[in-house]
Amino acid sequence: MTEPVVYKRSFSIALLTLLRAFSPPIVAIGMLFGVARAFGVEFDSHFMMLTVLLSILSPMIMQPPQMTTLQVATGKWSAVAGFLTRWVVLLAVLLAIGYVTKISAVFSRRVVLTWAVVTPAMLILVLLALNNAMRRLMFSQSNLRSAVFAGYSEVSIALAERLRDNPGASIAVHGYFDDRSPERLGVEEEARVLGRLGQLADYVNAHKIEVIFIALPMRHVQRVLDLLDDLRDTTASIYFVPDVFVFDLIQSRTGEILGMPVVALCETPFAGYRGVTKRLTDVTLSLIGLLLLSPLLAAVAMAVRLSSPGPVIFKQRRYGLDGREIQVYKFRTMTVTEDGGAIRQATREDARVTPVGRVLRRYSIDELPQLVNVVRGSMSLVGPRPHAVTHNEEYRKLIKGYMMRHKVRPGITGLAQVNGCRGETARLEDMRARIEYDLDYVRHWSPGLDFKILFKTVWLVLSDPKAY
Repeated sequence: MTEPVVYKRSFSIALLTLLRAFSPPIVAIGMLFGVARAFGVEFDSHFMMLTVLLSILSPMIMQPPQMTTLQVATGKWSAVAGFLTRWVVLLAVLLAIGYVTKISAVFSRRVVLTWAVVTPAMLILVLLALNNAMRRLMFSQSNLRSAVFAGYSEVSIALAERLRDNPGASIAVHGYFDDRSPERLGVEEEARVLGRLGQLADYVNAHKIEVIFIALPMRHVQRVLDLLDDLRDTTASIYFVPDVFVFDLIQSRTGEILGMPVVALCETPFAGYRGVTKRLTDVTLSLIGLLLLSPLLAAVAMAVRLSSPGPVIFKQRRYGLDGREIQVYKFRTMTVTEDGGAIRQATREDARVTPVGRVLRRYSIDELPQLVNVVRGSMSLVGPRPHAVTHNEEYRKLIKGYMMRHKVRPGITGLAQVNGCRGETARLEDMRARIEYDLDYVRHWSPGLDFKILFKTVWLVLSDPKAY
């Protein structure tokens, strides 16, 4: 999926974009060589192997997914925060590879640790310098493009306001064309209605307009076709702005299928490199977690086994990605293992909870076996919490958009849980609030959001009064 680029493409912008794309591997490899030389360590075949890995992994992980120059031109500190997150992911992947291949021991720890700390600082300086140069080019008057709108509507007004509030777009809006009178349109004072749609082509040629946004309702197909025919004599770039944004969209984006343009109204955020980044992070952190927590997991399994009759691991059917049924693993905390048509949610002072189970639930230790679910691919570290199948079937009929939360893998923790929507959902409003957070996560996912939720989860495990 791609998005239209409406700023002027110059050789300078193209060159800076190329430099930004290749700066992570170039700087990372250069710093590795420099640090090794500074400590007098030979840059042998093992370092060469690490160089090859950096050449492959850096462009995949360090490059923001679907990044555009427009994003570079706005919010340098958010770009730095996202960059640091991806650097941590890259280090985690390299650490996992080193552990699996048992080759990490051959490297000088002093060199590797110094490189891991110093390199992001250098990369941030390079990133900020390139971003600053990009901003200067895009904010220059030579890059400014003139634009008009065909159609005065909520959609065209909203886009015009965004262009006005974001100078990095480098678009100067002259006004609107519409066949309705200004009185009927209820035109705002700052808006300029320049004429009727039939006068648009002449205005574009006379004023050398470079961009035309067609913001007519999709039901007026013939009017759009007639307008495009009139504009054949112009050299302006033409963009169609569909009025699909009256809907509640999930990860909306434009693109094409076999050459046919399409607009995604509801889609998973984990397409392309985003999905690769998400999955690599999940597997790497889960394997590290299972390794570090293995003594605790063994002790808990023994305590569950000795405390009450029944299996150590409780398996329950829940809905996962795309609404497919999965089995979720937990340490058994109750005297019952319900997985039928009627499942009663756990309540405070629930008599079914065992003494050991009460401690496990209080600190969410019972959820740790779900790290295996993550490694197997049925769950993610962060995502909407999966509900029992019977609860899913109940609430999907009561809450509009409920099943949209299944556009991503369910998580061990999620945005709803770190915002107080955890535990029993005694009222329908409780579940509605949880679903709103789940859908908000699907709409606005980023690697940084995942790490923020993970850090908040660690804190809440120690202090959440809703854990029982």
